Amino acid sequence: MRKLILAVLALVTVASAPASAQKYDSTSPVCITNYRWGGEDTECGYTSIAQCQASASGLPATCINNPYYAGPSPDRPREPARRGRRPAY
Repeated sequence: MRKLILAVLALVTVASAPASAQKYDSTSPVCITNYRWGGEDTECGYTSIAQCQASASGLPATCINNPYYAGPSPDRPREPARRGRRPAY
């Protein structure tokens, strides 16, 4: 009976701990990390490092490539390969 009570208590303790959310959004290639008093805040939503650095200018922040960036959406049609001769101008 003690083992059952301890197992239930352990399960409740683990289940009540806050879950950490994923820091990085997989839809943007560049993220900014703002360093604040008491922690840091990561926001993804930039299309280039230069764009991110413009936002980070003057702040205690760094720009990084998103390690979880999934790339462009696969449902967007690709342009067909052009075949044949190029026109002479």
